[in-house]
Amino acid sequence: MGGLIFLANFMEGGAIGQLLSSWEQAGFFSYLLPFLLIFALIFGILNQIKLFKDNKAINAIIALAVGFMALQFPMVSEFFSEIFPRLGIGLAIILVILILAGMFIDPKNSGIMYVMLGIGVVITIVVLVQTAGAVGWSSGSWWGENWPMIAGVVFILAVIAIIVGSSSKKTLPPHRPFWPFEPPKN
Repeated sequence: MGGLIFLANFMEGGAIGQLLSSWEQAGFFSYLLPFLLIFALIFGILNQIKLFKDNKAINAIIALAVGFMALQFPMVSEFFSEIFPRLGIGLAIILVILILAGMFIDPKNSGIMYVMLGIGVVITIVVLVQTAGAVGWSSGSWWGENWPMIAGVVFILAVIAIIVGSSSKKTLPPHRPFWPFEPPKN
């Protein structure tokens, strides 16, 4: 009987699972973490742009007000609960690609880095579009219906950029007259 209780406790996540469940019921993930994230971003941006010189009290009050106002409606909590799991999956995919590419490809090759950047951009777009669709924004369905056209336009623009970028200006040799001898000087 003791083994059965241990197995049931293990399958539910044990003490850590119970702790996370109690935090979730207390609103830790729906309110506290989104508030802290918004507060930190606004406070950091205001400190960097130095809108109010070095007055950190005003920056903190503004960040505090924006953080609390953002949580007034459940939209922020829903958005964060949709985007961050997808972001975690996207980052895991990028990590796996980087590990596999690092085993076989020279990272000093700039072409490979552009391919990695492209993969990262595609994953970012997929995460944002999927999140927009999950929270009910109308743009999510628009992207879902029109992605082949957008992918075609992006592909054509990328081909044009590669062609233009790869054509380098070649320096011409100095001009030489056709006649191999210099004309006589008077």
